[in-house]
Amino acid sequence: MSEHAVDDRPHQESGDPAYEPHPRRWRILGVSLVVGFMSLLDVSIVNVAIPSMQEGLHTSAGTIQWVVSGYTLAFGLTLVAGGRLGDAYGRRRMMLIGLAGFTLASAAVGLAPNAALVILARLLQGAFAGLLTPQNTGMIQQLFRGRERAKAFGLFGFTVSTASATGPVLGGLIIALAGEEDGWRWLFLVNVPIGLVAAVAVLRMVPKRRPDPEPTDHRIDVPGAVLLGLTVLSLLYPVVSLEGGERLPLALLAGVPLFGWAFVAWERRTTSRGHPPLIDVGLLRTLPSYVKGLAIGALYFTGFTGLLLVISIHLQVALELSALQAGLAIMPFAVGSAVSAPLGGRYVSDAGRRLTVAALAVMMTGVVLVALLAPGRDPIWPWLLPTLLLTGLGAGAVVSPNITLTLADVPPRMGGAAGGGLQTGQRIGASIGAALLVTVYQLTSDSMSTDAALRAALLTGAGLVLLALLIAVRAARPPSRVE
Repeated sequence: MSEHAVDDRPHQESGDPAYEPHPRRWRILGVSLVVGFMSLLDVSIVNVAIPSMQEGLHTSAGTIQWVVSGYTLAFGLTLVAGGRLGDAYGRRRMMLIGLAGFTLASAAVGLAPNAALVILARLLQGAFAGLLTPQNTGMIQQLFRGRERAKAFGLFGFTVSTASATGPVLGGLIIALAGEEDGWRWLFLVNVPIGLVAAVAVLRMVPKRRPDPEPTDHRIDVPGAVLLGLTVLSLLYPVVSLEGGERLPLALLAGVPLFGWAFVAWERRTTSRGHPPLIDVGLLRTLPSYVKGLAIGALYFTGFTGLLLVISIHLQVALELSALQAGLAIMPFAVGSAVSAPLGGRYVSDAGRRLTVAALAVMMTGVVLVALLAPGRDPIWPWLLPTLLLTGLGAGAVVSPNITLTLADVPPRMGGAAGGGLQTGQRIGASIGAALLVTVYQLTSDSMSTDAALRAALLTGAGLVLLALLIAVRAARPPSRVE
C-alpha cells in the first residue's frame, strides 16, 4: 500500500486530531462517482427502450415491465445490507465485488436469448448495484469533513440527477445507432468495458482497509437483513406487479407493518445484546434530521421518477416520436439538474433546509407549467423545453442538499447503512411513483385523451412534490424553545 493509502474505516469528526485529509480524496471520489453513475443510469436508461425490447424479444408489455421494475426491486432489497457490508468489511472490497457482479450481469442481459433470462439477469444486476451504490455515501462521510463534505455530496447529487435525467437520452441515442430490434441489448453491453475500466481504477485509487487495532465485531446482522428485505419486498413487489397489470400481489402489502415491526424489534434486541445491528434504530430515533430527510427524499423520488417516465411514454406512444427524439426532449431537465446540483452542494452549509424548500418550490412550479402548457401543443417543443429546464434547475438542487443534511449527524461508522437506508427510500419512492403516474396516465387516456392523461399524471406528480415541500418547510423551522 502506498504511503498515502489510508484505511477506509470511519474516522472521527473534523474536531478530532486523528483525522487527516487524504491527499487523493477527490480522485477517489471521482472513481466512486463513475461507479455510482453506471449503476444509477441503468434505472432510467431502459425507459425509452420498452418498445424496442418488446419488439426484439417478441413478448408482451407486461413482461417487459418486469425488465424495468425487476432491477429496481432487487436494487432496493440490497441497498442497506450493501451499505452495512461496506461499513464492516471495507468500501474497496464491496465495490470490487459489486462491479464484478454488475458487469457480468450486464453482459448476461445483453446476450440473453429470451425474456425470462433477461429478467433473471436484470434481477442479479440490480442486486449487485445495491452493493455498489451505498459505498458512495459511506466513502464521502469517511474522506470528507465540513464544507468539503457538502461539496462532495453536491457532486454525488449531480451524479444522481444526471444519471436519472440523461438515461433516456443515452438510451435513445444507442437504440438509434444500433437499430430498433437489437439496439436495446447495447444499453447493457456498454457496461462491460466501463465496468472493467472502473474496476482497474478502484484497484489503483481506492485505499485498502487496514486491520482494526482492537478486536471488532464485524458480524453481519443476517436476521435483520432478512426482515428488512421482507419489509421492502412486501412493498415493492405489489407496486411493480401493479405496473404489469397484476392485482393479487397487493395482498402482500399487509406484510409491510408486520415485517417492519419485527425488524425494529429485532434491531433493538441485537443492540441491547451488544451485537452490531444492521441499522441502529435507537440512534436514528435521536436524529430527526435523518427521519425528515428520508421522507423528503422518498416523496421527491416518488414524484420525480414518474414524471420523466410518463413524458417519455407520451412522446413515443401518443406523439409517435423515436426513442432518440424522446430522450432529446427530456434533455433540458438533465441540463438544469447538471447546473444546479453542484451549486446546491456548495451553498447548503450556509442555507440549510431553506435551500431544499426553495428547490422543491421551483421544481413544483416547473412541473405545473409543463402540465398546463405542453399537452395539446403542436409542436410541443417550444413549451416543453423551457418548462423542463426550470423543473431540472429545481430538481438538481434537491438531491445533494437533502443527502448532506440527512446524513450530517449520522456517525461515520453507520454511514454506509444509513446512506443505504436513504437510497432505499428513494428506490421505493421511484417504484411507487412510476406505477402511480403511469396508471393515472393509462386510465385517463382510456377515458378521455392522451393530452388530458399527460396533464393529470403531471399534476399528480406535482402533488407528490408538494408533500415533500411541506415536510421540508417543517424541517426548516427552528426548534421551538420552552420558556
